[in-house]
Order: sequence, then C-alpha cells, then structure tokens
Amino acid sequence: MSQFTADLMIEARWILPMTQPGRLLENHSLAVKNGRIVDLLPRDAAKNRYGQTLTIQRPNHLLMPGLVNAHARAGMSMFRGLPDISPDLERHFVNAEFVRDAVLLSIAEMLQAGITCFCDGYIFPNETANAAAEQGIRACVGLPVADVETPWARSAGECISKALNVRDEYKGHPAVTTVFAPHASHTLSDETLVQVRTLADELDSGLTMPLHQTELELQYSVARFGMKPIARLDGLGLLTPALNAVHMARITDEEMELVQRSGISVTLCPLSNLKRGHGAVPVARWARCGSTVSLGTDSAASYGLQDLWGEARMAALLSRAAPDAPPALPPWNALAMATRGGAAALGLADQVGTLESGKWADICCVDLDHPAMLPMCDPAAQLIFCGGRDRISDVWVSGRHLLSEFRLTRLDWPEVSNRAQAQAARLRC
Repeated sequence: MSQFTADLMIEARWILPMTQPGRLLENHSLAVKNGRIVDLLPRDAAKNRYGQTLTIQRPNHLLMPGLVNAHARAGMSMFRGLPDISPDLERHFVNAEFVRDAVLLSIAEMLQAGITCFCDGYIFPNETANAAAEQGIRACVGLPVADVETPWARSAGECISKALNVRDEYKGHPAVTTVFAPHASHTLSDETLVQVRTLADELDSGLTMPLHQTELELQYSVARFGMKPIARLDGLGLLTPALNAVHMARITDEEMELVQRSGISVTLCPLSNLKRGHGAVPVARWARCGSTVSLGTDSAASYGLQDLWGEARMAALLSRAAPDAPPALPPWNALAMATRGGAAALGLADQVGTLESGKWADICCVDLDHPAMLPMCDPAAQLIFCGGRDRISDVWVSGRHLLSEFRLTRLDWPEVSNRAQAQAARLRC
C-alpha cells in the first residue's frame, strides 16, 4: 500500500533538473502536491510509493524547469513589427485596455515557448499583474517610475503613488511579485532615483532597470551628470544586490569589477540588442565574471518574439566568437541563464529555477521526437542548438497544466487573437 500522497505524477524519458552540470535523470517521475515538487525518483519506485496518483506520461520528452524571462515588456507586444515606437505613438494609442490585450498576447506566446515566469517593466503594471494572476503564469511586475508624463502617470510622484497601490494589492500573492522599475537612468533626476532607492530599502523590494545599453545613453549621461550611469548609480546608493541591471552591453573592465563588488544581477538581451543595432553583448566576459547573469527578450516590438530559446542560443554562440578560445558559455550554462539565473535575478531562487523538492512545480516539457532532435546524445547541447520554442508540448505553473500537448488550457486564444487584430487595426488607422 502506498505510504505517500501526491496530486500529480509526470513520467518522462529524461529530466534535466538544472541543479548541477551533468545531472540528467532517465526514466524518472516527478511528483507534485499542492503546486510544489515533492519528489524526483525512478519510475518504478514512484509507482510503488505514490500508488494510483494521476499520472501524465511523456515517453519521448524531457522535463526541465520553466524558463524565466528576466526582462519582457509584455505590454508592448501590440507594437510588434512597427519600425519605431515613439512617445507620440504611445501617448496616442496606449491605455489600460491596450496593455491588457498586449500582455495576454505575450502570455500566450510565452507559455507556448516554455516560459513560466517573466519580469515586466511597462506602464499600467496593474493590468500586467491582473492578466498574469488570471492566467496563472508567474510574474515579477515592474512598477515603472518616470520623470516624464506617460499615459499611466503625469510625474514621478504619481508613478510612485500608483506603484505602491499595485504593490499593496498583490502583496503576498503566490505567483505575482513586484519590483520597482525606474526608466533608463539617464532620463531620471537624482532626486527621483534616491526616492526609489529609499522606498526599495524600506520595503525590501527589488529594482530592475536598463543600464549601459547604447553608446548614446552613455554620452547623454556624461553630458548631463558628468559620469556614466553605473558610476552615478553607485554614488546614489543603487548598486546593491537588489538591482537587476538589464542589457549591460557597453562595459569596461573597471565597470565590470564594480558590478562584481556590488553584487547586482545582470540580464542580457542579445537578440534584442542586435536587432536594434546596438551591437553584440559581451557574453563571454559576463559568463566568466561570476555575477548572477540571466536572459531577457526585451519587448516583442524590439526583437519580434518572446523567444528565450533564441536568446540563449545567441548567447551561447556569441560566447564562442573569440577565435581559438574555449566557449565561455557551454550549453548547460546557457540553459542555466534562462532558468536558475533568471530566478536568482528576480529574487525567486528559493522558489523556482530548478526542479527540486519544495520548489513550485513550474515545469517545461520538451517533445524530442523530431528529426532535428535525434539521435539524442547530449540533451543540454541539443536543446540549445537544435531545439526551440516549437518543441514545447506542455507547461505547468504551480502544478497547473497551462499548456497541454501544445494547446493552451486556460487562456482563450480566439478571444485574445481577435482583440489583437482589433488593436492592430487601430494602429494602422
């Protein structure tokens, strides 16, 4: 007789728990109870221990942690394909309904790409939080702060007031957390940045913001403040482990040493940077620096896809760009950036990012029965260089089956598609 209970058992050909390089489990089962992982054990042992538990069989598949998109801007997905996103365009078209429709479109895309958690930073964060909670995906909602007027708020003070309301509404939510998300540092005054830092310290909140993305940004910061952004943030007390710095494409050796000393996290968006003409991110240097490094897609408007597989593949390739040098980012490490690295950057390392007992059952299932994936010799390498978003068959978030055999189970795709088309018609007017 079974001595243990579980709500769900998932059997798979392989399980890649991402707990340490080289650890790959064959013919194992993963047990879930109350939304959390309770066991990883051989298939026969699981049957004996958990008896008649509901079991999902995926015989030609690999289970791994859901991907963590550490910088998404989901609310901008309706701008996909447009050559330029100007402040005037945002002022004319963006409202709460627009952002909600865009976020739902992004959630559909991310789930089908194996992304179970994303960090956002766009205006109307209440709509992002509401949509994520409704659909069951995990979200770290950035609370934007800007000195300029936006369709959401007229000033930094109003941004902060509204941000605190969203934070209070979702405080304690099991799947939705919040962080402060100041706009690009070179557009913000010292007063605003210090106010954000003070609030983050008082509320024990994280911070996420773009930093050192373009040469123009650096030049503007030097002209206005007499120093580059990272030095300025250091002087204002914002370079702490609470900060997740996004992009970090323009960096000197001295600045990288400052990053290492400060303990901040870094989120790279290699494809987005290349698409926007900002050059190649120095992936090899970041991979070797010892800091927490994760990956993000930026907005669908800047690259075109919420495709963290593409970002991971590009990061792995860029790390091999130096001639006659060993790869700085082996395939397992690239996968780690897209899973456990993202979780750490968002302050969720004890909750998600690896498949371990006690963590939330945020799981991505990859169908490997495909000509491009066989024969399966090195799963980590083949996932990075041969796999992709089109091979994701199933996704669970907190043990809830949100994508089942390539089909969304909760999100009403026809409705989301129709609303996206209607928003597109507005943009073309």
